[in-house]
Amino acid sequence: MTHRPDTSATAVPGPLTDERREIQALARDFAMNEVLPLANELDPQQGAIPDSLRGQMAEMGFFGLLIPEEHGGLGLGVFEYCLVAEELARAWLSVSGLLARGNGMGGGFTAEQQKRLLPLVANGEYLGAYALSEAEAGSDVANLSCRARRDGDEWVVTGTKMWCTYADEADYLVLFARTDPDKDPAKPHRGISAFLVEKPRGTFPPGVTGSKVRKIGYHGWNTWELSFDEVRLPGDALLGEEGRGFYLAVSGLEVGRAHTAARAIGLARAGLEDSIAYVREREQFGRPIGDFQAIRFKIAQMATEIEASRRLMYHVATEIDQGRRCSLEASMAKLSASEMAERVTSEALQIHGGAGYTTDFAVERHWRDARLTRIFEGTSEIQLRVISDELLGRSA
Repeated sequence: MTHRPDTSATAVPGPLTDERREIQALARDFAMNEVLPLANELDPQQGAIPDSLRGQMAEMGFFGLLIPEEHGGLGLGVFEYCLVAEELARAWLSVSGLLARGNGMGGGFTAEQQKRLLPLVANGEYLGAYALSEAEAGSDVANLSCRARRDGDEWVVTGTKMWCTYADEADYLVLFARTDPDKDPAKPHRGISAFLVEKPRGTFPPGVTGSKVRKIGYHGWNTWELSFDEVRLPGDALLGEEGRGFYLAVSGLEVGRAHTAARAIGLARAGLEDSIAYVREREQFGRPIGDFQAIRFKIAQMATEIEASRRLMYHVATEIDQGRRCSLEASMAKLSASEMAERVTSEALQIHGGAGYTTDFAVERHWRDARLTRIFEGTSEIQLRVISDELLGRSA
């Protein structure tokens, strides 16, 4: 078996307590022994994450990391959530994304819904997917045109949604639609509402059809374009207050960006660790290529960039857990980690040479998936906009 060096937490002081190290070790063992073999087998053929793996994640409590203990979860913080996410992403980005189909999906639930549904979320029986973005409303998420109108005691939804990952396998969708037809051009975010759309796992609700998005990576599950054709929802499907769905959509941005930073770090770590293993075995000119300074310096630079991004992510997770606003730092962490992940995985592919440009080595998967982290949860350009607005004030 190829030696895989641990580059995840060398001499980490302070926030990595003994309890957190145990959680990290548990997640790492699961990722390397259960997730990685499946990723290596299934990703090249675009196979689906098996239900059995989802069941194992549920048994380990991974879907309930952020759910309070009174609702059946582990009651842990964003720091622990990010530790687990990094380990899972090191094996397969898609599985680390599956983690978020439980944790963090209950925003807007009423007290009654929390009592009824969160225990099901924690044990993996009630996982969700977002139906938020549209063809003309990606970064400009306030520009939604999907419409929900009242009809007696029901809501009727018409429109389309894009980038709905896991929409088929989820047990419910969180749907965002415009309930006020008179969009204010000056304040387009007003009049957007959120809805809980419950459905059987493995199918779409009546009146909803889907087309698969043909992705270059993020395999293991499907991403959909959804069409809603006069879909009827009960009156109590509304999540939170009518017209305030936009605030629900953006309320979890700090956690989402910390989570994405952790996933990007995991991908970069995969590239680094695979490269270290490779340069010890690959020989040219009569010796391992790890003896050549050019390769050694690449490895050193990759490791340094990963650790710098990890420390910033740890800081953001700590700030969130302590209840302090950190939108600036969260955007910095997401920007730093995602840009770093593409650089590091690209260097990893370069270190592998021609072999890296084949599907025989996992490094090409790390590279493909790392590219996505610069796009989802807010593009790098959006993060730069957030950061510059925090520092300079918003431009006219």
